Amino acid sequence: MDGATSHHPGIPPASEYVDALGAALAQHLIPDAELPPALADAIRDTARALGLAPGRSPSSTVAIVRIAVETVSVLLLGDTTVIVGRTDGNHEIHTDDRLGALGIPQAAEYRRRLAHGSGYDDVHRRLLRELQERQREQRNRPGGYWIAEADPSAAAHAIRLDIPRNSVSWLVAATDGAREPIQSLGIPWTDIAQQSADELGALLRTCHSWEAETDPDGRILPRSKRHDDKTLAVVRL
Repeated sequence: MDGATSHHPGIPPASEYVDALGAALAQHLIPDAELPPALADAIRDTARALGLAPGRSPSSTVAIVRIAVETVSVLLLGDTTVIVGRTDGNHEIHTDDRLGALGIPQAAEYRRRLAHGSGYDDVHRRLLRELQERQREQRNRPGGYWIAEADPSAAAHAIRLDIPRNSVSWLVAATDGAREPIQSLGIPWTDIAQQSADELGALLRTCHSWEAETDPDGRILPRSKRHDDKTLAVVRL
């Protein structure tokens, strides 16, 4: 999960929302539960527990990987990525890119400015505020994008994959804050899939250092802020 804080006053921070949603998911993800209804129940419980309403709530991406006897199931809601490594040596990258596909002009403009050396200036911050407002207008509605927030019906719009288990060798889940610098650094996902927990931690620190020292102003990798939350999870079968 990768949370985003609401700017409405009195709304809990994203970290509190993510912790509550994660705990609720752990309760509802029993072995035979369908993933979208389990996520819907978790969103409903979280909204009730924190007193949240649609449009006045933190939000979070969700990526779920479940390994069953014959099937690997993947659910994606928001722009967290799951990479599926196949037993034949190939791999596939799966991302819910509906937010990025909206084509909101401010998104292209802030990236263009960063690539030309503007840095994170006042104009950049204004563009982000305008972008976030436009995104809120299209959140959890047809023709827009879907995210875990306070509306349980968003779960029904998650991207679903069911893959034969015997065709899967490994999976990597990555937030966009980890995926983007990893791709900029050219580190193969096949290598990452074989790393230990300590090695994954070192990789995330390398990404953070690259952002701070090599690309502090977002010219190489135009992004909304210098550093974003970075999470990686690896499953090997």
